[in-house]
Amino acid sequence: MAAKNSSVTEFILAGLTDKPELRIPLFFLFLGFYVVTVLGNLGLIFLIGLNPHLHTPMYFFLFNLSIVDLSYSTTITPKMLMSFITKKNMIMHAGCMTQLFFFCFFVISESFVLSAMAYDRYVAICNPLVYTVTMSPHVCLLLLLGAYGMGFAGAIVHIGSIMSLTFCSDNLINHFMCDIFPLLELSCNSTSANELVVFIVVAIVIGIPIVTIFISYVLILCSILRISSTEGRSKAFSTCSSHMIVIFLFFGSGAFVYLTPPSLLPLGQGKVSSLFYTIVVPMLNPLIYSLRNKDVKIALKKTFNRKIFS
Repeated sequence: MAAKNSSVTEFILAGLTDKPELRIPLFFLFLGFYVVTVLGNLGLIFLIGLNPHLHTPMYFFLFNLSIVDLSYSTTITPKMLMSFITKKNMIMHAGCMTQLFFFCFFVISESFVLSAMAYDRYVAICNPLVYTVTMSPHVCLLLLLGAYGMGFAGAIVHIGSIMSLTFCSDNLINHFMCDIFPLLELSCNSTSANELVVFIVVAIVIGIPIVTIFISYVLILCSILRISSTEGRSKAFSTCSSHMIVIFLFFGSGAFVYLTPPSLLPLGQGKVSSLFYTIVVPMLNPLIYSLRNKDVKIALKKTFNRKIFS
């Protein structure tokens, strides 16, 4: 079904490339990325769930980060893969709005989950004596509900803004997914107010987490520099380094796409940047957190040992 003020009932997703010789290689490349994403995130979810010593606030948030990564990668990647093997990758108007809603919901939720993880690291390193009280299960649950609440609110605002547009005849979305700016390009009416809504919402959902993360890590850095032993300082840095890599990749690519005015950012360049936080980041997160995390390695070894001996 289409919006009441729109004559378009379906859209065509242009995909990543219009060169036929690149489609099959890209299909297998991104299929491989998706398989790694699914296996990596599901593996981390089961690993945290099966090992009681990982039932701590840090891994509670990492557990939910893996769920979010898996969810929004699944929202985008299967439909993107279709564009490599079909002549016209059609998506219904309702399907497009549904994809956009869940994409916004999961991406915004992830930004706040990452900020909650930064706060958790701040309490663990700067106030270790009150860590169990400050990061109690009740507090962790409230932080998580707040993250999902912000994701839902942001998604509703974006969907309301897009649903108010009129789409007349042009239905070719120059992207591999139903994203905000490519849809604004297709509108028959003025989109200046819609663009303003996008910038305001994105500034809030990126700005609040970034400020929280920045303050947390400034305080963490000050605390680390006061640690006298080299071993203690190294352990504190290694605890935070994985999180910082994920933050840089996720917020860097997202801010580049959504805080750059459409007139200054060609859609082709925007598509490449979108790949980082829709395809690459969900794939890398479980690898970064598992390969650079001693607790996860120990849990993985224990789980394999249990399976072998059983």
